[in-house]
Amino acid sequence: MSGDALGDIPMRVIIFGATGMVGQGVLRECLVDAGIDQVLVIGRSPTGVRNAKLTEIIHGNFLDYSAIEARLAGFDACFFCLGVSSIGMSEERYRHLTYDLTLAAATTLARLNPQMVFTYVTGAGTDSSEQGSRMWARIKGKTENDLLKLPFRAAYMFRPGAIQPLHGARSRTTWVQAVYAATAPLWPVLRRISPRLVTSTEQIGRAMIRVAREGYPRKVLEMADINSL
Repeated sequence: MSGDALGDIPMRVIIFGATGMVGQGVLRECLVDAGIDQVLVIGRSPTGVRNAKLTEIIHGNFLDYSAIEARLAGFDACFFCLGVSSIGMSEERYRHLTYDLTLAAATTLARLNPQMVFTYVTGAGTDSSEQGSRMWARIKGKTENDLLKLPFRAAYMFRPGAIQPLHGARSRTTWVQAVYAATAPLWPVLRRISPRLVTSTEQIGRAMIRVAREGYPRKVLEMADINSL
């Protein structure tokens, strides 16, 4: 077990982005995990999920948490699944929704929970150099780099590629959900022939929990790491 691990103590976790496809999967895995005894979801809209472990805070300003800070202390892990597609978006707008909102939440949580393990869902192809030609990859890379500088117990960057939605997880983006629905019959084939290129919402959720609980040798996890966990 890594020195960054939380061990066998019951965990209290915070989830951002629990209404998105990945966040739905992570929330489900947290609620069925016997080693997690409290789940706090921060979001702009309710998840619609009912569970004795679950508390939700509807919060409108993701740049300022001063009004709810008292409720954000005492947590062991944060699973940050909030994200948007860069398609059709200006660099300034994408940076605001990706970098600014993520760092605002993470900076607040690091101050309130210095023993927290923070896990961020980024994406395959993220550019750690921050110098490449792809706008989204540069911004994701800067977000990763600056998260790793914060004074958490540990921070981990998850870079999934193709993600199979399981257990009813759905994208909130209409065209993305339509693509998933149309390609649903292909997922079992893809997973069989290219297991290193495909993961699932369940695997991401389980891997995030395991990393928070046990630690991991690398701070940036690619698809092979996620699936192996």
